[in-house]
Amino acid sequence: MRLRAIGTVLRREFGAYFDSPIAYVFLVAFVVIPNGLFLFVYGAQRQLSMREYFSLLPFVFLFFVPAITMRLWSEERRAGSIEILLTLPVRAGEAVLGKFLAAYAFLVVALAATLTIPISMTMFGSPDWGPIVGAYLGAILMGGVFLALGAYISSLSTNQIVAFIISVSLSFLLVLIGYHFVRAAAGRLWTFLADVLAYLSVKTHSDTIARGVVDTSDVIYYVSLIFLFLMLNVYAIQSRRYAG
Repeated sequence: MRLRAIGTVLRREFGAYFDSPIAYVFLVAFVVIPNGLFLFVYGAQRQLSMREYFSLLPFVFLFFVPAITMRLWSEERRAGSIEILLTLPVRAGEAVLGKFLAAYAFLVVALAATLTIPISMTMFGSPDWGPIVGAYLGAILMGGVFLALGAYISSLSTNQIVAFIISVSLSFLLVLIGYHFVRAAAGRLWTFLADVLAYLSVKTHSDTIARGVVDTSDVIYYVSLIFLFLMLNVYAIQSRRYAG
């Protein structure tokens, strides 16, 4: 892997996000909605806690992250510019990692914008910063899973809308299999299957994050899935290069 090549792709893709007003609309929505949720929870319960926000974050990511990734490769394929990219001295892994890191940087910017919530909490009292910091770190890892999945799906389609819908559906499945009624139904078929689904679900690990705890098993889970989807993405791009 050459850092210069990865950096070139990263800068190109990250700048492309801000060439469209849609990026700013997403950022505003990503900030306004959680701030409104916090004010509602605080008004109802008088609790200086972000647990509700981080509990709902997987569902926010369900739609926000596919909107970030749907154009990564789909637009390249639709416009035919992917053929130009593949003829440049850029390896498939470098292109995939550069695009992924650009999307990751945009997501981190969006999450950083929500720091207005814990900052505003200091106006009402003294929040416990330990769980908040841990929850943000976990949210960054969780977002990486949705990003890697969405980027891989984008590499398989020439239509951004199709890539968005499939990414939302698969991301929702990763959340859904963590619910008790799904695991209970699976457990009736095979007891061990319920435990497997619980571990594979983003919900299981996000519930831990919501409490501000980032366990080693959670980190391994997130990093493993990110690596898996990135490798699948590289394989998809390499297959297209060899086919061409």
